[in-house]
Amino acid sequence: MPRMIDQIRSSALSANLVQAAARGALVLPPEETIEILVYLANHNSVFGQQARMTLAGWDEKSSIALAANPKAPLEVLEYMASPENLRPPLLPALLGNPSLPEKALISLAHGGSRDALDAMAQVPRVRSSPTLRTALLESPRLSSNAAAALAGNSPDAELPDTAPVDAAAPSATENPATVAEEQSSAAVAEHSDAIDPADGRAPDEATIESGIAAFMSEHADEIAAEAGRPFQPIGGMSDEAETTKNPPAPQETVSSSSNSAAAPSKAPVTRPGTHAVDQKRGSALQTISRLDVKGRIQLAMKGNKEERSILIRDGTKIVALAVLDSPKITDSEVEGFANQKNVLEAVLRAIPMKRRFAKNYSIVRNLVFNPRSPIDVSLALMKHLLVGDLRNLSGNKQISETVRKMALKMFKQKTETSSKKKD
Repeated sequence: MPRMIDQIRSSALSANLVQAAARGALVLPPEETIEILVYLANHNSVFGQQARMTLAGWDEKSSIALAANPKAPLEVLEYMASPENLRPPLLPALLGNPSLPEKALISLAHGGSRDALDAMAQVPRVRSSPTLRTALLESPRLSSNAAAALAGNSPDAELPDTAPVDAAAPSATENPATVAEEQSSAAVAEHSDAIDPADGRAPDEATIESGIAAFMSEHADEIAAEAGRPFQPIGGMSDEAETTKNPPAPQETVSSSSNSAAAPSKAPVTRPGTHAVDQKRGSALQTISRLDVKGRIQLAMKGNKEERSILIRDGTKIVALAVLDSPKITDSEVEGFANQKNVLEAVLRAIPMKRRFAKNYSIVRNLVFNPRSPIDVSLALMKHLLVGDLRNLSGNKQISETVRKMALKMFKQKTETSSKKKD
């Protein structure tokens, strides 16, 4: 009898069975189920999104086992290692798998997170490959310490510990020059618009202009109706301007002892480049404030990250939605938008409607945990959350009681199912 995956490839199964497969509901070995889910995620337009969500929440232990297996299907390894699908706990197993093709590692070097790139820099296979070393060194997201070690050390030299640290609170023992270099590197990564996350290439001018024209044509009636509406960010212009001019000073702890004098207040610490960033943001606000709706739509689609972060808060819905259609927008930006409370409800509804964002687990999780997300959106997405996130969601008092109760119910169901499988 042919395997289930072969029957799915040959379209020999009913739609109901394929749908069950996309939910991971078929009684099959974990490795075969994952292979089926990856195939559906890549090739099935009807149940592909469901398969991607199921994969994002699939049992971590069996996922790691397959990621480390040299005999795992190539399509599965490539799917797991792609920047948009990568689950951090799987990364060590994938990097240690000799069957993972070099092209997958190059793709990860181009689009992976800083932690992923720093982990790659530790792998002998990566350090001994000129192609992979070059791909890593060209990425602005590689930390300066890892980049220096990768560029100057032999493949067998030990790289410094690259465990993530809080960039906003550098250690007192750090060299100021090193701190400045790290912050400069982080700023480059944060504001870089050079890479199109969809395919790893920078979107050309013709692509951007074509996208703007298509958006303008599709939404011509809405644009005409909002033609004279000025820029008014959700939350108010004064809040944005005040934050730009006067960033909030850190809170000081004062001794409660009656015999102790109040500790003198400390001047806020100004980090390298802060003033320049504030000036840039203020300048962007002034520019945006002078634009009409069409001008703001064009800037939303062809501007930089700073401008998109302001325009996503535009009270004019069509402008805010244009940000999500920008060919230059990155998944990390949308992760932040999904977590914001000062955006229109229409923005939070539109994010999961886009296939690229809907298959990003971090984006889905942020939407569900956002108190401003519409209840129907949260309820539709929360079934894809991992067990730990469901547990945390059920106890989050900022979230609607309806969502909390459903999270608790799903948490209990998944926990019971997991216990039964183990038995």
